[in-house]
Amino acid sequence: MKHTSLAVLLLIPTLGFSADTDTKTLRAFIFAEVLAQSSFSAAKFVVKQERGEMAGYLLVPNEKVPETFNAGFSMYISAWPLLKRYPGQRFQSGLPGTWMFAQPVGKPLEKGYSDIEGGLGWWRDTEYATETPKFIMGGVAPNFVEWANGPGAGKGRDWSKPNGKYAIAQLSPWVIWPPDGLNVKQGTRGEWFGYGYLPLPLAKAKDKTNGKDIPTGDQCWTLFLNTGNFKGPVTFFLPYFWSKAAVNEPRFAGHLLDSRPSDPNRALQMETQHIPSVQATDSQGVTYARVTPTQFPSDAQGESALVHRITSYNKQALWDSVQAWFDGGPAASGAVNSEAAVVHEFPGRGGATWKIYPDGTEKDAKTHVAWTSFATPFAPDKNTFGYKWNTQWVKRDAGTNGRDLVVLPEYFRLDKDDKQRPIWTPVAAAEVPAETGLANASFERKRTGPPKTYETPAEADSSWKKPGPKVGPFQARPGDGSVVTYYWYRFADQPSLLNADMTDAEREAMQQRVELLHRHWSKDRNYLAPPASGTLADLDPAMLVTPPAGLEVGYVPIVTRQEPAK
Repeated sequence: MKHTSLAVLLLIPTLGFSADTDTKTLRAFIFAEVLAQSSFSAAKFVVKQERGEMAGYLLVPNEKVPETFNAGFSMYISAWPLLKRYPGQRFQSGLPGTWMFAQPVGKPLEKGYSDIEGGLGWWRDTEYATETPKFIMGGVAPNFVEWANGPGAGKGRDWSKPNGKYAIAQLSPWVIWPPDGLNVKQGTRGEWFGYGYLPLPLAKAKDKTNGKDIPTGDQCWTLFLNTGNFKGPVTFFLPYFWSKAAVNEPRFAGHLLDSRPSDPNRALQMETQHIPSVQATDSQGVTYARVTPTQFPSDAQGESALVHRITSYNKQALWDSVQAWFDGGPAASGAVNSEAAVVHEFPGRGGATWKIYPDGTEKDAKTHVAWTSFATPFAPDKNTFGYKWNTQWVKRDAGTNGRDLVVLPEYFRLDKDDKQRPIWTPVAAAEVPAETGLANASFERKRTGPPKTYETPAEADSSWKKPGPKVGPFQARPGDGSVVTYYWYRFADQPSLLNADMTDAEREAMQQRVELLHRHWSKDRNYLAPPASGTLADLDPAMLVTPPAGLEVGYVPIVTRQEPAK
C-alpha cells in the first residue's frame, strides 16, 4: 500500500478494513462513499428563485440658466423601446423627462407639491401598451389630489370623481388624444421626439373661483410638439385645474401654475420603477440575477444620444406676440423667438441609482447595479447628453434604416465593491451556474385581465351630450391594438370647458381666440426650433385626422371611447 495517502491510511480502521486490504479495493470504496455523500448533500440543496425588479433613476445634470427664462421649456428626447419585449402591467418607466414647477414666491410652498411631469414612457395603468412608448402630459394638482394626463384622462376611471379628467382642453383640430396616452409610431427606435410647454393667453384672469374670493390666473400651459408628421400646439391645461385646489386650501392661491411663472432650472432624469428581474443563490452561496433584455438607442459608433436642446423661454418668446395679436395687432406666427430663449448646456456628467432586488425588499437593503462598469455618461456636444458603452458588456441589436439598439447586460452577480458594500456586477451568461435555473427564466407578458374599455359619461344631461358634438362618431385604429371613437365638438362646447368654472361669455371669448389660431397656425411648420442633428419621430398615423368640411375652424376632435379591437 505504498501509494496510499496518509489520509486514506488513517481512515482504514474506521471503515472496517485491515492494513492488508489492497489499495484498489480501498480507493474504490472511499470514492463511492464520497460520491454518495456529495449526492446526498446536493439533493438537500434546492435553488429558490425570487422575482423582483430593477429600478431607479438615471441622472442627467444640466447647467442652470437665469431665473428670468421662466415661461416654459422645450426639449428633444430619444424615443425608443426600453425593453425588447413588453412584459406586462407591472412594468413602469419613463424615458428621460423633467419636472416643471411654479417659480416660488419667496421660499418654496410647504406641503404643496404641484407640477407638470409627463413625458414618454409606460405606466401600470397603460391598458394598450406595446414596446413603443406613449406620451402623457402628467399635470399634478397639489399633493396628487388630482392629476391630468390628457383630454379625458386623469386620476382613476370613475367619472363621478373626475380627479383631473376635465383638466385639459383639446386645442388642435388635427390630432386626436386617446385617454391611454398619445401614440408614437410603432417601431420607433431612437428618433427625436420634440415637445415643450409654453403659456398662451387664451383665458383671462379673474378674482373669483367657484364663487369664492380665490383668483384664477390667465396662463394656459400649452403642449407644443415637433415630430416628423405633426408640429404645433395640441392641448393645454385649463387654469382652473391649478386654482381650484386653492378653493379648498387658500394658502395655494397665487402660488400655482395658473398665475406663477415656471422655474427654469428643472431636474432632468429617467425614472424607472419596475423592470422585471429574477435572482437565485447557488450551492456555493453566490447570488446571481437576470433582468429582462433592456436596451438603449445606438448610432453608428455604438453611442446613445438621449436628450437634446433643453431650452427655456421668457414671455417674449411667444406670449407677448400672441397677446398683442389677440388685442388687435398683427397675427403671430407661433414660432418661438430664439432671442428670448436660452439653451441649457450639459457638462457630460451623470449618475445612476438603478438597483436590483426581490419583491418586498426594504429600502435600505436594495443593492445598486455597477452602472459605470458598462455605461459612461458624456456630452457629444454641449447641447446633447448620452452614453458611451463598454462593448465587453453590451451587444448591438441591428435594426432597420440604421436605427440600431444596444442591449445592456442581462446577468449580474452579487459581489462587493472596494468599500466592501454589496453591488451587482455584470457577468457573462456562461459564468452563471446552471443550477440557478436563470438561463431558463422567462419574462412573459402578464396582465391583470383583458384591456379595459375607456368609457365617458353617456347620460343625456351630461357635459358630453349637452350641448354635445356637432358630428360623429368616427373611429381610428392606432398600432396599440385599440379602437378609438371620437366626435367633433365646437371648441367652447367640449366637456373640459364646461367643467372649468367658466361663464358662457368666458368660453366664447376663448372660442374667438382659438379660431384665430386655427385660421393662421398650420400643422407643418416649425414652432419649436428643430434639432441640430438626427431625425424626428412620428406620431402614430392614426392620431392624425382631418376636420370635416365646414368644421375646419373652431372645432376639435374629442375622444369618447377606447376599446380593444375585435
